[in-house]
Amino acid sequence: MTTGKINVSVENIFPLIKKFLYSDHEIFLRELVSNATDATLKLKHLTNIGEAGGVTYGNPFIEVKIDKEGKKLHIIDQGIGMTGEEVEKYINQVAFSGAEEFLEKYKESAKDSGIIGHFGLGFYSAFMVAEKVEIITKSFKDEPAVHWVCDGSPEFTLEPADKTERGTEIILHIAEDSTEFLEEYRIRELLKKYNKFMPVPIKFGTRTETLPKPEDAPEDYKAETVEVDNIINNPNPAWTKQPSDLSEEDYKDFYRELYPMQFEEPLFNIHLNVDYPFNLTGILYFPKLSADLQVQKDKIQLYQNQVFVTDNVEGIVPEFLTMLRGVIDSPDIPLNVSRSYLQADGAVKKISNYITRKVADKLKSLFTENREDFEKKWNDIKIVLEYGMLSEPKFYEKAGAFVLYPTVDDNYFTLDELKEKLAATQTDKDGKLVVLYASNKDAQHSYIADAKDKGYEVLLLDSPIVSHLIQKLEADNENITFARVDADPIDKLIQKEEEQLSKLSDEEKEKLKTTLEAIVPKTTYTVQLEAMDSNAAPFRITQPEFMRRMKEMSQSGGGGMFGMGNMPEMYNLVVNTNHELTNSILHTEDKAQQEALVKQALDLAKLSQNLLKGEELTAFVKRSFEMIK
Repeated sequence: MTTGKINVSVENIFPLIKKFLYSDHEIFLRELVSNATDATLKLKHLTNIGEAGGVTYGNPFIEVKIDKEGKKLHIIDQGIGMTGEEVEKYINQVAFSGAEEFLEKYKESAKDSGIIGHFGLGFYSAFMVAEKVEIITKSFKDEPAVHWVCDGSPEFTLEPADKTERGTEIILHIAEDSTEFLEEYRIRELLKKYNKFMPVPIKFGTRTETLPKPEDAPEDYKAETVEVDNIINNPNPAWTKQPSDLSEEDYKDFYRELYPMQFEEPLFNIHLNVDYPFNLTGILYFPKLSADLQVQKDKIQLYQNQVFVTDNVEGIVPEFLTMLRGVIDSPDIPLNVSRSYLQADGAVKKISNYITRKVADKLKSLFTENREDFEKKWNDIKIVLEYGMLSEPKFYEKAGAFVLYPTVDDNYFTLDELKEKLAATQTDKDGKLVVLYASNKDAQHSYIADAKDKGYEVLLLDSPIVSHLIQKLEADNENITFARVDADPIDKLIQKEEEQLSKLSDEEKEKLKTTLEAIVPKTTYTVQLEAMDSNAAPFRITQPEFMRRMKEMSQSGGGGMFGMGNMPEMYNLVVNTNHELTNSILHTEDKAQQEALVKQALDLAKLSQNLLKGEELTAFVKRSFEMIK
């Protein structure tokens, strides 16, 4: 038997591992199963190239076993194994550049579950949960098996073992503060979390399986059951296969495998596959999304060689795509460094740019190949695409080819199609193309009707970031302006050469304005007299486009909008000087009746903007009934 000291630069490495990795102590199982997988795949490689000395690969698997009574956890593989000399080399000589570097680097990313592998410490993660660790291993070479034991101090023992099968068994004597890892449900949970798609089958216990009924079975046949190995992982997940080998149903099945509690089908998927200048595979799914930006951004799972790492992919996946679901697998993403370094890393930026381009290309092909289907899905994906246009310049460059602008009548146009369609009717006297839009078809119905009476198209833009988007579109498209249909009377929104003449003299207009301002609340409404068609509404409430848009942008994260999001709502009360009711208000001598007319007309205007509520609505209803007695 050999005894000795593990060659480390710091004698108290094990207490350090336990202390600094404690928040992530569950990753010990991921590390040990990953090591077992590596050992198995190395053997596969050697047998493939004919350097395994006649050893056959067979159908190896990894087994995880709990011995609750003995307080032990076993991880057993049938891989390459180690000789005594290799145990000395790989287990006993842990090289550090110094405790200081270890501590400094680890403190920066204490929650980074990949840190331990970064320092060549994968195996030593076992000491986070075990008071003693044993290794019983036999190399595929014709050499005797060995048994290594260490109790968490720098001392170890190494002696011959009687193991005859190749491979390695690691036995963890679970510490008192980690007995949760002797519970079957906990180990199953961790295997499902980290090792669900490992490339080598992982056995965890057995399960009962019912044998199929034979064709010639008698009527009183009783189904037979057998105990079979419970393989907990899928070693060949969809993203490891070629797109040409997968059907649409295969992609949907994999989505259900990833998200068993998600009952809605994904809209479509994007298969990622690149091997230069970096290696990356994966499948991204577009789920149905509501117009709520507060969606969960931890649905994409990041893997390294089929080992789960994290579901926080910000920095790797462009931010607008973190609302998607799916898997990304890349050995080229540096996982063991702080998040700030990750975001600045050149390789990561290239990966992010590739994903952006790939998604844009897929969307363009979907749009081109089946526009009708793309239009049906538009409302479910628009929030992601609009967000992408605002946040990713490279995506914005490509988006013009497939981003759609729906009308209130469910017609869909690209921006170029809109420009062509609206040029003849919606260009104002200054040569500006005015794109009218509504944010709520029902609330703004009367304004939409006014626009349609003029033969104008009205878009339906109802996402929470639409103000930001149209601001960008206006900046990038000369001679285009967007205006919400309730921002002004329709003739003011798209001003043509001809102007309506007012039936009222300047003196009458001044008198009318003074009368109205005495009755209408000044804190909320600015009275604005306009000469319009006599059939147009007498009172209209509008909200100035610029002020409303700035306020919306501030509320949805517009940054330096000078606190506009907290400003009270301000409206214009547009009064049609050519309407009969306006004339009646002006010439009514009875002040009480004049005030009643103004209040009724104002309430009707408020009603059309969905602004009449509570006590005011109750009073309006009561007053209306009294008027029709």
